[in-house]
Amino acid sequence: MTRILAIANQKGGVGKTTTCVNLAASLAAMKQRVLLIDLDPQGNATMASGIDKYDVQRSIYDVLVHQVPVHEVTLPAGDCGYNVLPANGDLTAAEVEMLSLEHKEQRLRSALSGIAGQYDYVLIDCPPSLNMLTINALVAADGVIIAMQCEYFALEGLAALVRTIEGVAETINSNLQIEGILRTMYDPRNSLTTDVSSQLRSHFGDRVYRTVVPRNVRLAEAPSHGVPAMYYDKNSRGSKAYMALAGEIIRRWEQRAAWQPGRTLVT
Repeated sequence: MTRILAIANQKGGVGKTTTCVNLAASLAAMKQRVLLIDLDPQGNATMASGIDKYDVQRSIYDVLVHQVPVHEVTLPAGDCGYNVLPANGDLTAAEVEMLSLEHKEQRLRSALSGIAGQYDYVLIDCPPSLNMLTINALVAADGVIIAMQCEYFALEGLAALVRTIEGVAETINSNLQIEGILRTMYDPRNSLTTDVSSQLRSHFGDRVYRTVVPRNVRLAEAPSHGVPAMYYDKNSRGSKAYMALAGEIIRRWEQRAAWQPGRTLVT
């Protein structure tokens, strides 16, 4: 069964795209079939996967607005083992154009129904705002991975995002849940980091991933080379953290499926 996970946080600069790209590469390294969907008009996940957003003939814009089949737009991320549904500046116009379309909140979910079973994991890199693109991601997803720094203002943004997720779950997508909270740019020497981390665990319990992503220069440098960190420096702390996260996600899913008799992991 395909797992569709949205990586979201309306606050920018928290590591959403870094997480999406490196998690995609790590899951692929673990023999999982992975599709990364770039739903941010900046196209950073596209570029970080080695695909020039300025050269793509079609993008996620065409899927959402013109209902072009996903498989006709998907591109391979070089030798990284996963596929990409790319984005570029055209996506900026999509939100406005979608307002006049029927079932505007469900355009992405409808598109992904055409590739059911072709992937083990679909990862959606959401834009840094709670707009129609993010709503489409939440409606299409089974779960949300919230990437966040352990800072005071991050908790305020988290509350708004949780309310949005709950609203979507109550009205459009009853399957939607918070898959996990990922602590990024983690520095255990900072007392605020440990305080916020403690609050997260108190409120969200085991939904907070045990894996933390440290501040790491290699993670920041890798996108400029158009590759995930594991293909830039596989021994870096950042690369190892995302491999650990991929393993944690797979184990969680296997344990959950084991408690649901008759449900298969892959279709």
